[in-house]
Amino acid sequence: MEFLPDFRLGWLNGWLLLGLLIVADGVLFLAFQKNTVTRLFDRSGWRKWQIVITVIGKLLALVVILMIIFTPLKLGSYAFIIGAMLVGFGLIILIKALLDFRNSVPDQPVTQGIYRFTRHPQNLASSMVILGCTIAIGSWLSLILFVVARIILHVNLIAEEEVCLHMYGDAYRDYMKQVPGYLFFS
Repeated sequence: MEFLPDFRLGWLNGWLLLGLLIVADGVLFLAFQKNTVTRLFDRSGWRKWQIVITVIGKLLALVVILMIIFTPLKLGSYAFIIGAMLVGFGLIILIKALLDFRNSVPDQPVTQGIYRFTRHPQNLASSMVILGCTIAIGSWLSLILFVVARIILHVNLIAEEEVCLHMYGDAYRDYMKQVPGYLFFS
């Protein structure tokens, strides 16, 4: 791994792995009913400061995505193999999480399937994919920026949980007590 990668356009850049995330999301969103997609992206109930912090985090995440797009993959290296494995595992979790979300009852908290192990499987899975991409391109800078963006974007999860507590009350509060926000910790 190197700190600052060699930026250039190329067919064997990180966009190949990142494209798998975009294709998976796109195919599933097109296959889902409109109300399911609307529920996924509903930001009503968020406070203004949460939206502002989220925008800052997403701008930083965009920098990471641009770095991934314009950096060649470290093909044949351990970094590439580990990164590609994280991308694959993240995509499997993401697809399962989105299907579980689609199959949930709209007026109840989503607690079935992969949601029994983490309250935020979509976020966890997408983060795994991007983390895998940053490792596969072998860039410490993109990895550091990704971690900072992910810390800032934790505000998303707080906002989502506040809305869920308001919507579902004790049912969601009990779910929060039973299931960690991330796999091993809240």
